[in-house]
Amino acid sequence: VKGTKTVLISAYLEHRTDKKEVSEKINVALFKPLCCVADIHTDHFGFAYGTADIMCPIPSGCETPSSIAVTSAVANSTGKWQNSKLAGEHLMAMPSLEMLQLLGVNRVVVYKTNCSPETQRILDYYTQKGLLEVIPWSLSRYLKVSRYWQPSLGPGELHYFGQIPALNDCLYRYMYQSKYVALHDIDELILPQKLLPLLEKKYGANKCYRFENHVFPINFMLPPPASQTLPPQADWKNVPGLNILAHLYKESIFTETHSNFKIIVNPRAVFSTTVHGALNAQHGWSALVFAFCRIPTQKNLTKDKLIYDGRLLSYSAHFIPAVNKVLRETGFLPRTH
Repeated sequence: VKGTKTVLISAYLEHRTDKKEVSEKINVALFKPLCCVADIHTDHFGFAYGTADIMCPIPSGCETPSSIAVTSAVANSTGKWQNSKLAGEHLMAMPSLEMLQLLGVNRVVVYKTNCSPETQRILDYYTQKGLLEVIPWSLSRYLKVSRYWQPSLGPGELHYFGQIPALNDCLYRYMYQSKYVALHDIDELILPQKLLPLLEKKYGANKCYRFENHVFPINFMLPPPASQTLPPQADWKNVPGLNILAHLYKESIFTETHSNFKIIVNPRAVFSTTVHGALNAQHGWSALVFAFCRIPTQKNLTKDKLIYDGRLLSYSAHFIPAVNKVLRETGFLPRTH
């Protein structure tokens, strides 16, 4: 927005409040006052820029606007207004997308900053299959985005590639297209497939379900207990990336990770969200426990302190052939005749 320290990201019609409004997801400098009705999200992890909702009441006679313009209220301001229409690794991305399908997911959205040509090949494959939608995420054109979650770990003006505005954009973008939206990273999985009907029955359908983060560190590759046998995976040894079936031991929960939830929400019941939960939801949230797979958080943890959890192996009979099929169709493995 010309004349301000504001980047307008997207605009959506808000039907759920007493009066019709347009909700705009933007990044603003936290020290810059805005001459409009603004709600700056509390979670910005100490960075100079944070996410805000700019609520624009719709005047009588303009019930279905097609676009919205934002400008500063500086006297005699001139210039163009910005209009917004209302509306890793390949062996990590590929298994995650295949596992999500096994878990009942029928649509995946990736907010893409950049990727290698090999990963782009995978994204194109799943886009053509109709599973994946890729949203170009180019905040780095306007702000210095950090690669980390707090300024002390990596310099920048905005938290972790603009993760929080991406989460909120996703919430509104798919509000009336999806019964549920799961907001998590590509290296995280929420199990099992039949969980959501059980949660609806116990807690109600208009809830935000929070899942505790269980970490499967990738710096250990340990064999399973004697009673368990790993399925053959020899075809994957020359494919770069992370094999999630090789990491079946998890860290114990400790204080710093206990609150690192990820969420599945009914998007129509949530007004704003952050990384580990909903900031503003109509009907509250319910805390639950299940598992994720990602990088280690306890740096000094020894392998004897890890806990075996082999539930991913129960999917291997369907999972391994599915991954092999995609690897062959995308040229990462030779085709069999």
